[in-house]
Amino acid sequence: MAQIKIKQIKSRIGAPAVQKRTLDALGLKKMNHVVVKEDTPSVMGMVNRVRHLVEVTNA
Repeated sequence: MAQIKIKQIKSRIGAPAVQKRTLDALGLKKMNHVVVKEDTPSVMGMVNRVRHLVEVTNA
């Protein structure tokens, strides 16, 4: 299955609690942190919820 790189590009400070929990679920802990995840519908749904805080590229 395809993999994607997810990088946090904006701060979580001031974001609603739901978005902070979504970043935690994705494994993003701080600015410029990068994680590699499988390209599944559930992961893409989480990315879509915080799309203004992250950058997504192909791995």
